[in-house]
Amino acid sequence: MARVSTYLNFPRNTEEAFNFYQSVFGGEFEGGINRMGQVPSQEGQPPMTEDDKNLVMHIALPILGGHMLMGTDAPQSMGFTVTPGNNVYINLEPDTRTETKKLFDALSDGGKVEMELQEMFWRDYFGSCTDKFGIQWMFNCASKT
Repeated sequence: MARVSTYLNFPRNTEEAFNFYQSVFGGEFEGGINRMGQVPSQEGQPPMTEDDKNLVMHIALPILGGHMLMGTDAPQSMGFTVTPGNNVYINLEPDTRTETKKLFDALSDGGKVEMELQEMFWRDYFGSCTDKFGIQWMFNCASKT
């Protein structure tokens, strides 16, 4: 079933932030806490430091009305600069890859593609862009069709 969520980037304190949000909203993290150390090594990328391996790659917490709050660590050691304004994405999870591509193409038109839609190591179809108004969008489709 399609859904929309909010995706937050933190410099190195995602786990601390989500423990706080969990204390406010209650509930359990959907799928637990996924760590950077679980990411397969990428050709041409330097090895990850031990400190970075423990950072949060992905975390999700249901909050109100079926809305999902998601997050990740985006540290400078991995080439990110997190500042207020670039740390929030609207995450769309369409039901089909066709719908995902249609939405991606429409929202990226006149904007900037950050990552083209592609099959990812977690086996979903994923991409991201910033629209012509400066709003950041992520797309994640679990369907293979």
